[in-house]
Amino acid sequence: MKYVQYVNGCFKAAAEKIQPFVFYGQNVAAGSCLGGLSRGLGASPGHRALNTPNVENTLVGAGFGMMLGGVSSAFFMKQQDFLLLGLDQIVNTYNAVRQHEPKASFSIVATIVDSGFEGIQSSLNNLADFCSFGRVPGYTIACKQDADSVIGKVFAKPGFRLIGVSQRLFGSEIIDFGAEPLLDQNSELFQYAKGADMTVACCNLSLPQGKGLCDELAGKGGSASLFGVAAATPVDYSAILADACATGRLLILDDSKSANIAGQNLRAQALERGVRVQLVCRQHSEDWYRPNAEGFVVDAEAVLAGFAAK
Repeated sequence: MKYVQYVNGCFKAAAEKIQPFVFYGQNVAAGSCLGGLSRGLGASPGHRALNTPNVENTLVGAGFGMMLGGVSSAFFMKQQDFLLLGLDQIVNTYNAVRQHEPKASFSIVATIVDSGFEGIQSSLNNLADFCSFGRVPGYTIACKQDADSVIGKVFAKPGFRLIGVSQRLFGSEIIDFGAEPLLDQNSELFQYAKGADMTVACCNLSLPQGKGLCDELAGKGGSASLFGVAAATPVDYSAILADACATGRLLILDDSKSANIAGQNLRAQALERGVRVQLVCRQHSEDWYRPNAEGFVVDAEAVLAGFAAK
C-alpha cells in the first residue's frame, strides 16, 4: 500500500470513535484532497469536512477555539511552510490555551515538502523549528509503525500537537518492518532492528535512507541497530546512546532543511560517552530558495569506510 493511502486510513480510524470531529483546510474534501491525504475524511456520522480559504492564522485560532469548546478537530495543511502564518496563534494564543485542561483534541497535520525545493515558499522542512517556537509537541511519520503509533495513540488525544507527513514518500510503498517496534518510546522514538556493528539513528524523515544503509551493511555480513526519532521536540535519547555504547559506532542521519538540527544534540551526547559518531545531514546548495531537486543522499560506502578507517 502507498504511504499516503495508509496514513489516510490511520487518520480515519483514529477519529472514528470521537464525535463530533471536524476536519478542515483548503480542499480537504475537494479536488485531489491534498494528494489523497484527506480523501474520505469527515464521512462518518458526527464528522464534518470543511473546505476553507487560505487564512492560516485564523484557522489555527479556530482549532484552539473548538478545542476549548469540547470539539475535536484537525487542520490539514497542504504545505508546512504556510504554518509560518499561524505562529502568532501557536505561540501566543496557545500560551493562554495551555493553562486550561484540554477538553478535546486539536492537531495540525502539515505536508512537509522534502522532495527538493519548490520555490521560495518551500525552503523549510524541519518540523522541530515550528515546535521550538511554541514548545509544542510534534511528530513526523516515516513508516507504517510510526503511523500506527503516532496517529493511533496521539492524533485524537486531548490536547494540541503538530504532525508532519512526507511529500516525498506519498507515492512510495509504505515502509513496513513487519512487526511491532522493538521499542516504542511514547510515540517519540522507535527501534526497528537490533544489530552488533553499528547504531543508526534517523531524525526528521531520513528513515528510508537509514534503512537502505542497514540493508547494505547486512549484505556485507554486518548488522546494525536502527532507530527512528519521530519527535520534533527534545527527546530522551537514552535508548540510542545505550545501544551506541554497545556497538561503539553511531551514525546519525538528519535530512532537515535547517541550521538547527536535532542530530547535533544527539551527536554531542554520544561524543561525551566516547562513541565514534558520524553525522550526515543535508548539504544545502546556494539555490535553496529556487526550484531544484536537491535531495538527501547518503553514500553508504563512504559512511562504512569512514567507520572502518578509525
